[in-house]
Amino acid sequence: MAIPYRLPVLFALALSCQATAATEHAHAEHREVAIPVPAPRVDIAVEPALLSGLPRHDVNLQVHGTSLQCSGVALAEVLRRAGAMPAEPLRGAHLARRVEAQARDGYRVTFSLGELDPTLGNQPVFLVDRCNGQPLDEHDGPFRLVLPQDGRPARSIRQLQSLTVL
Repeated sequence: MAIPYRLPVLFALALSCQATAATEHAHAEHREVAIPVPAPRVDIAVEPALLSGLPRHDVNLQVHGTSLQCSGVALAEVLRRAGAMPAEPLRGAHLARRVEAQARDGYRVTFSLGELDPTLGNQPVFLVDRCNGQPLDEHDGPFRLVLPQDGRPARSIRQLQSLTVL
């Protein structure tokens, strides 16, 4: 007995509709989770109180052939304290945000929040106030960003004055 040629086509169409409905249901459940919309801009003055009470880390840095042993806090923790980065893993609108660090002399560097998030880029960036056991001097401080995994210290901005999250 021959199977009418329409039967396999109808069967395939029914399976396709079921798969589409299941996918739509899964996406609908995902859309129900409210993702907070971040503030358009967060300005952070870099001052001693910003580091107070946060876990400190020791980090090493090579600058123009000189080794520095520095102490400071993770930039991600500073941003969380300031309300510029959520404590949970980043998603949604937060993935398009960036941090601009500005030095006293006008030098600027930029990081994406995604590269700082420990569950995504996990780029270690530290805001330090001490190197080689001493507070940073006028030439380098009072604050500096340290990126121990960067190949050269171009983003280890010295004389850090402010952070802006956009």
